[in-house]
Amino acid sequence: MIIDAKRVGIGEQGEPATLNNLASDLNKELFAKHIFNALLSDAISVNRSLPDVRPRECKTKLYLKKLPMVSIIVIFFNEHKSVLLRSVHSLINRSPPELVKEIILVDDFSDLDSLHKSLDDYIAQHFTKVRILRLNERSGLIRARMAGARIAKAEVLVFMDSHIEAGYNWLPPLLEPIVLNSRTVMGPTIDFINGTQFFYGKYDYGMRGIFDFSLRYLKTSRLPEDQKHPSEPFKNLIMMGGSVVISAKFFWELGGYDEGLDIYGGEQFDLSFKIWMCGGQLYEAPCSRVAHLSRSSHLHLYNTKNVTVTKYIYRNYKRVAEVWMDDYKKYVSMRMGSSYRRANPGDLTLARALRSKCKPFKWFLQNVAYDVMKRFPPIKPPNYAYGAIRNVAEPDMCVDAHPITNGNHVDLEQCAEAVPQSNSSQFWELTAYRDLRLASKDFCLEVRAPQYITSLWIWRCHYQGRNQYWLYDFQAKLLKQVFKNTTRCLEMLPHTKQLIINQCNSSNRYMQWTFSFNNPNALGNNQNNYSIQSA
Repeated sequence: MIIDAKRVGIGEQGEPATLNNLASDLNKELFAKHIFNALLSDAISVNRSLPDVRPRECKTKLYLKKLPMVSIIVIFFNEHKSVLLRSVHSLINRSPPELVKEIILVDDFSDLDSLHKSLDDYIAQHFTKVRILRLNERSGLIRARMAGARIAKAEVLVFMDSHIEAGYNWLPPLLEPIVLNSRTVMGPTIDFINGTQFFYGKYDYGMRGIFDFSLRYLKTSRLPEDQKHPSEPFKNLIMMGGSVVISAKFFWELGGYDEGLDIYGGEQFDLSFKIWMCGGQLYEAPCSRVAHLSRSSHLHLYNTKNVTVTKYIYRNYKRVAEVWMDDYKKYVSMRMGSSYRRANPGDLTLARALRSKCKPFKWFLQNVAYDVMKRFPPIKPPNYAYGAIRNVAEPDMCVDAHPITNGNHVDLEQCAEAVPQSNSSQFWELTAYRDLRLASKDFCLEVRAPQYITSLWIWRCHYQGRNQYWLYDFQAKLLKQVFKNTTRCLEMLPHTKQLIINQCNSSNRYMQWTFSFNNPNALGNNQNNYSIQSA
């Protein structure tokens, strides 16, 4: 840490970085291939310094003197070389050396030249504990992890993505709970590396992973009993999946990952359900920080001739539901639609044999995930209002999110001649979760700044209320955004046709809105709020 603190240069200390040649053909080519700024990654040291973002209490916390050694298993497929090497350097540099037995890099049949001889040479020159296992066909994340686990030699297995940067002393907080209970599975708090400027972004103390019956991975607040000691490990329903620490003995007792899952997706639900229902427990450690490189999509993972994206995502989710969710699987089928119902989950014989030794899904919902049914009812509750959102002062102007992409600015456009279709950029739902979402997508209307007179965006729905929390005053026709005890209202600026939020004024007709369809009974009951309160 002392040496790191003295480092200066591009991207050091996790600071934002830029290059002057962002418009170059090479930069565009690399960005399209990797979905992040690969040229900038090459300009940043693979051994760069990071800020220490751990909670204050973690920096003086002591751990057991005797902790087990680990095998760190990192899967990569066509990962950009500098990102992969930065992952390895961070794992080596910020781990107590006596705890790392080996790092196994599993190459899932990459075809980039930079990931063959030059990578072999670099590893041989710089590391003694790192080896590469090369698979002779594209196997996917799940089967590649199992291949690495089979040759691992340590008492504890650590599964890591290939585009991470580990924080200071990340490993002991994950190992101590496993020493105390070998059926405990741990994960770090996941921070992020911005994919454009490579700055380090932190999440304060972490939140629980949770799910709905569309098998979406969501985040929610910790249980009340886990909020009293914010730096201590807390119960986690569903792991994020990119960083998992587990006793090798317990891992194999559970049967490992389900190798019937294809390529990517669903494994975090499969292993999380398996841990909780088969006698284990899953925790997250806020004193352990691992940052994950943010991409706008996972298309880089889908280079396979055997399975299309749609087929294997639906296939994986159906496999998880069929094996673990008992009678509750019908709700997943209702939510996921015809593509899911047509999917073939493959041979379930072995998975169901393992499952037969474990507790039922109802037990899991009642004893572990007891807030899921309240927060995310299996049958979707009715919307408060839906359709086009028209301005009262100028009723030919509607709230429009075209084009529908994550992070897109939302403004006003001429209303469609008829009620827009549900896949339209003008078709909104004010849901029982108190968010305003596009009906055809999991995108919500979001405020990005705390002040008045600020613009709006669509962003992935996060189900946390806060900057996506909306109320509709049916009588005054005001759309209110409530965040941190401040209420602001949606407004149209008449001269520029710009959409903003501003201080509420019920007499301002440019601040009044109508929906195509209202549910007056639901709108009149403001207490009927599923899942999330604005904070």
